[in-house]
Order: sequence, then structure tokens, then C-alpha cells
Amino acid sequence: MSITTDALSTTQGNRSPELIKAVPVRHPGRWVGAAVILVVAAVGIQSLATNPNFHWDTFGLYVLDENVIRGVGWTLLVTVLSMAIAVTLAILLAFMRQSDNPIFRWSSWFWVWFFRGTPVYTQLIFWGLVAVLYPKITLGVPFGPELLSLTTQDLLNAFWAAVLGLALNESAYLAEIFRAGLKSVDKGQIEAAEALGMRGTKIMWRIVLPQAMRIIVPPTGNETIGMLKTTSLVLAVPFTLDLTFVTNTLANRSYLPIPLLIVAAFWYLVVTSILMVGQHFIEKHYGKGIDISTRITVNPAAIQVAGARVNPAPATTPDSAPAIEESGR
Repeated sequence: MSITTDALSTTQGNRSPELIKAVPVRHPGRWVGAAVILVVAAVGIQSLATNPNFHWDTFGLYVLDENVIRGVGWTLLVTVLSMAIAVTLAILLAFMRQSDNPIFRWSSWFWVWFFRGTPVYTQLIFWGLVAVLYPKITLGVPFGPELLSLTTQDLLNAFWAAVLGLALNESAYLAEIFRAGLKSVDKGQIEAAEALGMRGTKIMWRIVLPQAMRIIVPPTGNETIGMLKTTSLVLAVPFTLDLTFVTNTLANRSYLPIPLLIVAAFWYLVVTSILMVGQHFIEKHYGKGIDISTRITVNPAAIQVAGARVNPAPATTPDSAPAIEESGR
């Protein structure tokens, strides 16, 4: 049975229906906090723009300096090579940690324990002094004649010592990240794949890793950004071509350390921002099917209020009133 709005008004004592006046919840604390942040930001910008001690002219002079750009390139190269070696080692260590062989398990555990338990700066100093401990690297028959002999200083120069020191340290952290990602996959899926006759390597590449990457990618991206900034410690090797050492050298020449520190910070921010954008898209790729934004659409024709269903009125005039249909019981 269908009744119009006028009829309903008559039955209710000639009272016309009124729209609900929804009053949003007040949040004064948010506005106060936003105002404080804006004031602090304005004061900070005003200080940066008017304080002559920042020497923005010196910043503009050196921000695109040839030596600085070359330092950025060397920093990126050290980061990429170190992460590539660290990821390779971390995958191997994660598999060893889950192996049935106790020697593999304990070797992986010792590796992680040692490199996570000692400071990276100390490790870099050690790799810089490895030529003192082992002046020559020889290949030959154990307890027999030497077949090949190389000078350690020529084989492991400052650049490769820095890359190796950073990579070995990082591999210990990434190994735990990869192990956590592998253990996050339900064991029942592995058993189901084995029941279908799939081999272990195929199960790992087709079943386990695609699901584990959702857990592995975010912290690995964070570790990559951390590695970029950790390259500032390679002076301990010593490797003197990275961005931090170059800007420190220019600061010592000009006796203006603050603008050169800002130059280094500027380039670190530029590179890390690019890495963060790449990390976002990689996470989005591996998060397909998990990070789904659910959108709820409300159909007015399906809303039931106090036993009555509201149907939209025909689109004749803007003043057309909706019809109210009594729901059956």
C-alpha cells in the first residue's frame, strides 16, 4: 500500500515532515593544534629567510658544485652495491635459518648475532685495517705450495672495503626481515602445493615469495634509505669520495660549515624522497588483494526507517516530494 506525503501529514495532525538537522561534532583541540603548527612553521620559515648566519648565498654556490654532484654519485653507487650484496646474502641466510641442517641454522644464527651485535662504524674500521692483518691473500694447496698470491691492499681498496663492510652489516638485519616474511606464509599453503606435486624451488618462487614480499618490502625499503645515510660513516675505512666527506672538505676550506651541512642534507633529502616514492609503488604492487579501500554507497531506495521505506520521487520537478511506501509485515 502506498500513501503520499500529504496523506501522511494529515494522519499526523497536519504536521509536515522536517529534515534532520545533523550537527557535526566539534573538535576544538584539532584547530588549536593546527594553529600552533602553522605558527611554529611560520616562525621557522621567517627565521630561515632572515637569519644571515645560514649563508644561503654559499649554499647556492655549492649545491650544484661538481665535487658535490660527484659525491652524490659515489654515495648512490656505494648504496646500490651494498644493498645488492646484502639482499643476496640475506636471502641465503634466511633459507639457511629454516634449513633442517643444524650446521646451516647455527651458522646463520652466528652471522646475524655477530654483525648485529657490533657497531657498523667499528666494522668499517676493521675492513679498513684488514690489509694490516692480512698483507697478502694466497691461493694454493692447504699446507702445500702457493698457486696465486695477491696483495690485499690492491684487491680490497677503500671503495670495496666500504661496500663490503656496509653489505655484511646490512645482511644481518635483512636476513631477519626475510625470515619473518617467509614465516608469515601459512604452512598449509606449502603443504597443499606439495600435495599437488610441486617441487621445493617452485613452491618457494611461486607460492611463498609472492606472499612474503608484502611483509618484506616495507622494512627493506626503510633499510635502503637507512643504508643511504649510513654511507656517511665510510670515512672510517677511509673512503673519501662520498657526499659527507666532500661537503666537510669544502666546509673546512671555506670556514663555513653550516651552509655545507645544508647542502649535504638537501641532497640526502632529494635522494631519500625519490626512494620513498619508489617504495610506495612497490608496496602498492605487492599489496594487491590486501590493501583494498572499501567504498560504501548508500541507495536511498533501500533505507528503512521506522517500518517505512523511502523511495525516490520521479524526476519531474525539484520540488517533488518522495513517496513513502509502507513496508509489509
